[in-house]
Amino acid sequence: MPRARSARWNAALIAAALGLSTVLPGGGARAETLESALARAYTASPIINGERAGVRATDENVPRALSGYRPRISASADIGRTWSERDVRGVRTESALTPRGIGLQIDQSIYNGGRTAAAVRQAESQVFAARQNLEASVQDVLFQAVQAYMNVLRDTAILNLQTNNFDVLGEQLRQTQDRFDVGEVTRTDVAQSEARVAAARSQVSLGEANLRSSIAIYRRVVGVDPRQLQPGSVPQNLIPGTIDAAVQTALAENPNIIAARHALDAAQAQVRLVEGELLPSLGVQGSVNQRYSSNIAGDSVTSAQIVARLDVPLYQGGEVSARVRQAKEIAQQRRFDVDLVREQVRAAVIAAWGQYEASTAQIVAAQAQVSAAETALTGVREEARVGQRTTLDVLNAQQELLNARVNLITAQRDRVVAAYSVVQAMGRLAPPRLALNVEVYDPSVHFEQVDGLWYGTQTPSGQ
Repeated sequence: MPRARSARWNAALIAAALGLSTVLPGGGARAETLESALARAYTASPIINGERAGVRATDENVPRALSGYRPRISASADIGRTWSERDVRGVRTESALTPRGIGLQIDQSIYNGGRTAAAVRQAESQVFAARQNLEASVQDVLFQAVQAYMNVLRDTAILNLQTNNFDVLGEQLRQTQDRFDVGEVTRTDVAQSEARVAAARSQVSLGEANLRSSIAIYRRVVGVDPRQLQPGSVPQNLIPGTIDAAVQTALAENPNIIAARHALDAAQAQVRLVEGELLPSLGVQGSVNQRYSSNIAGDSVTSAQIVARLDVPLYQGGEVSARVRQAKEIAQQRRFDVDLVREQVRAAVIAAWGQYEASTAQIVAAQAQVSAAETALTGVREEARVGQRTTLDVLNAQQELLNARVNLITAQRDRVVAAYSVVQAMGRLAPPRLALNVEVYDPSVHFEQVDGLWYGTQTPSGQ
């Protein structure tokens, strides 16, 4: 059987043994690219969908805060039954009434120490922070999808190498056994070949386990089993020319930094919100009531009133003052959080950039290693035929070539993953920048739908 056909047949057997849905070249399934896998993950990820629901829930804080500007209207109704008996100088009278009434009351705040304005500012900052946290979650999921995709490619390639190595060693063991039978080699040569075959079989089993694990993670992140994955590539158009440019981009665009700034704004608004409790508040209350049969059967009384109320807080036992100081310290903590996140992002960019450059250099070195190992193996085999090399020399040369090829595959995977890590650290691992074929979720749509709502319990989605 020709070598190419044998390798393809071996790959098919491995796929069948592992229960893979991978389709070999020439099959009817459509090839999966890294971009299409990222699109699937963006659309189907429960993490992303859950974060979107969280943002929509946070949007409702704004109409809640805006309600402080609006009146409170309530209606009431009551009905009862009374009975009385009166005795005046021997004259006894009885009466039974059914008093009832309806009323309408309106409360309108005119000034509450600026608490409503502070609450609205806080709610809006929370919405902006939630949107950035959603963006960070999206980028994290997309990066996990990149890792899962490249891990499947790496483990598939390594398994193919280990399987091919097992076949080669098995053939070499048969040849060594034949040479031993005719007295050309010793029993030691046979034992060495048998040991390498056993080790190769163990590596095949390990490769199968690693591939199963990578496929499971791929399905969890992407949502489907991998099918005929195409090679991944580095997003060169998203990576700047220098590390300084990458750092500056990250400090300006990373969603974690922007979210931390909005969290600081929300904490500062909380300070003003609590301080408002120390200021006077002014409100107006109006009411209209209609009563029937309150004093005598059949009577009707209509009353209305409007009252302006001014409340001036004088002393609350120090509780409000303590909460003001507490809010100020929390705001100071959020300010330090901004500095911390900024330094964490800077460190992440530098680390990812270093890994990207290192993996690029490793590819060059691994390619040279593979080339040299192939030449060495060819030479050792030729020398072994004329008795200048032992069986162990050939086995060692084959192992060195296998290790070099594994190193090359690993370095190629690491370079792609490191490149996307740089992009994520900069805050640019987003569907629009990746040109993914998906409908990008716009969180502002829901916000605009609920921002001006005065009433209604049904969500815009119909729930």
